[in-house]
Amino acid sequence: MKKLLSYLLLILLALFLAAPFVWMILVSLHPSKAPIPSVDKILPDQAHWENYRLVLFNPELPVFRFFVNSVIVTCAVVFGQLFVTSLAAFGFSRLTFRGRDALFNLFLLSLMFAGPVMQLPVYLLVRSAGWLDTYWALIVPGLSSAFNVFLLRQFMLAIPKELDEAARLDGAGEFFIYRRLILPLSKTALATAGAFTFFAVWTDFFWPLLATNSVEMRTLEVGLSVFKNSYGGANWPLQMTAAVIVITPLLLVFLFTQRFFVKGITMGSIK
Repeated sequence: MKKLLSYLLLILLALFLAAPFVWMILVSLHPSKAPIPSVDKILPDQAHWENYRLVLFNPELPVFRFFVNSVIVTCAVVFGQLFVTSLAAFGFSRLTFRGRDALFNLFLLSLMFAGPVMQLPVYLLVRSAGWLDTYWALIVPGLSSAFNVFLLRQFMLAIPKELDEAARLDGAGEFFIYRRLILPLSKTALATAGAFTFFAVWTDFFWPLLATNSVEMRTLEVGLSVFKNSYGGANWPLQMTAAVIVITPLLLVFLFTQRFFVKGITMGSIK
């Protein structure tokens, strides 16, 4: 009986949390320019799937270009950041050199600064390099993350160092150990770090707004916010259609990676 009540409570909680997303999808299927429906009329008489075509391929609003920009930037930052941060974590966890721990603690100090504080110096560096309004400006500043270095380092510390020593006895170099031994054993932590990075980059608004000027270089988050009046600020079905397009990739990534979250964070916090 207690187990049944627990399941019932969890189902009610899940329905409560999913209700806003379901409401958003149902409103997006109403006719364009229709008012917000009341609860008793939330189910449309006919599903207007053409709203998604109107939003994605609107000639006055290049939403599809925004979507492509977001995909390119997010994929490049996720894979690039995983490569850079896993290399740094490998150095801080598996290699021994003078000042390693002091350098790592100094590196962690960057976590003490709020993100917006770092935006101005990064903006000046990007501008001096001539990268404003290019993919370089959107990708390169995101290739490093102190949090992901910390998370991956803690996870790699839990891997027995006897594996490294055995590999060195067989003549393996450090990069071979990193690529063929440590990375395969760190899949859980890499998936967790990759998912966190995906969520952060896909929903980032402030930096793409600073780093881009032209319409063609806007990401989905910025493009839809700046130009939402192009298809009517009160056009709720199309507004909800755009919101569904933004949120759907986040939900898919979360569903595919959620089983790694608890294990990755828990094992990363052991050491």
